[in-house]
Amino acid sequence: MTNLVRRTTTFDPALVAELAEEVSGSVLGPQDAGYDAARAVHNGLIDRRPALIVRCETVCDVAAALALARQAGLEVSVRGGGHNVAGRAVTDGGVMIDLAEMKAIAIDPERATATAEGGVLWGELNDAAAEHGLAVTGGAVSGTGIAGYTLGGGLGWLMAKYGLAADNLLAVELVTAEGDVLLVDAESHADLFWALRGGGGNFGIATSFTYRLHPLQTIVGGLIAHPIDVAPELLRFYRDAVANVPDDLTVFAGLVHAPDGSGAKLSALVVFHTGDPLEAERELEPFKTWGSPLMVEVGPVPYPVMNTLLDAGFPYGSLNYWLSSFTRGLPDELIDIAVERFATVPSPMTAILLEHFHGAVTRVGATETAVPHRDEGWNLLIPSVWTDPAESEANIAWSRETFAAMRPRLGSGRWLNYLGDDQAEDAIRAAYGPNYERLREVKRRYDPDNIFHLNHNVVP
Repeated sequence: MTNLVRRTTTFDPALVAELAEEVSGSVLGPQDAGYDAARAVHNGLIDRRPALIVRCETVCDVAAALALARQAGLEVSVRGGGHNVAGRAVTDGGVMIDLAEMKAIAIDPERATATAEGGVLWGELNDAAAEHGLAVTGGAVSGTGIAGYTLGGGLGWLMAKYGLAADNLLAVELVTAEGDVLLVDAESHADLFWALRGGGGNFGIATSFTYRLHPLQTIVGGLIAHPIDVAPELLRFYRDAVANVPDDLTVFAGLVHAPDGSGAKLSALVVFHTGDPLEAERELEPFKTWGSPLMVEVGPVPYPVMNTLLDAGFPYGSLNYWLSSFTRGLPDELIDIAVERFATVPSPMTAILLEHFHGAVTRVGATETAVPHRDEGWNLLIPSVWTDPAESEANIAWSRETFAAMRPRLGSGRWLNYLGDDQAEDAIRAAYGPNYERLREVKRRYDPDNIFHLNHNVVP
């Protein structure tokens, strides 16, 4: 949510001039051209004004910007892709360290690895890896930044086959609160490497990520849409049909709106299969033939294209308010409440989504990484999206009322990257689960003064 208090900060001009000379990127104040564009993030609800924005091009730029902020005693925010719904990438009155121009990507096809800088978006990394017939779990919306996504765990279409993005992370280049540049991996700073895989932006500024890649070019996937009238039956079918599905098959379900702008409500399945095309056809057949679908657009698709399928539903600058929770199974009562509440949804852009966790993502122990959510089941997401600021109150109220109606049927776990800006301490603890205290220990070691607190904060 937007901050109500504005802080004004006056920098020593000599300090700013010195920084501008030192960095290869640009330094922007409120008076400079490009400032408003640089402070904008994906969620149009976020309207904060940093005292200074440092658009970094190198890790040295990042360290210099951090040193200036600390010297001036100002709050620090870090922007990677700027896609996170909470908008913590932007500080009000502090120094925003912007990685958006750090776009280098290096693919090593022999080792099947990718190293990408902190400003890279998933669409960019997907395309670069695909040139070599390789892929890794990435965001289901291609404009998502790799940095916040990975640090928060990184769920996506490939998680049943290859695990989360964090499960495929091999190394991170990190600028610490003290300004040191560390190469963090399983051999070096193992405690920090554990924390970075799901602990969010609490421990430093991640300037590059190295991932394990997997051979993958074309998948079989797409969208199956049904009338909203059959939503209760479709979701019950879906619940039963995904029991014991193989790792190659992932199916998400949802209550959505037609993409043609008509506002028509639909019930839908999104299917994704990484196996042999003939095997994919056989295993997708029950989903394609159930009932009387209005649309079945399923077929061979390049993996990077699959990751653009939902882009149009989350346009840049739209107003977003999200709530989510893991469920306790998918009981009839929860399905019925979801359908009932969706009938009253105020925005033709809002959905209620069910993300199925199974396969490789569930074979990692809850404490092996900082991501504790390893049980088979569903994550329920209510991404409320609208465009008119005058409608914000109604959309936020509907979201909260819908979540409250569902709450007795939901579990305790929360997905970190889906937490909004107004989430209470208990929601943050639910996102970190049994790993919270260990995360606090790592936080005390690497950021005892909580310099990096504009995140879903682990308090040292």
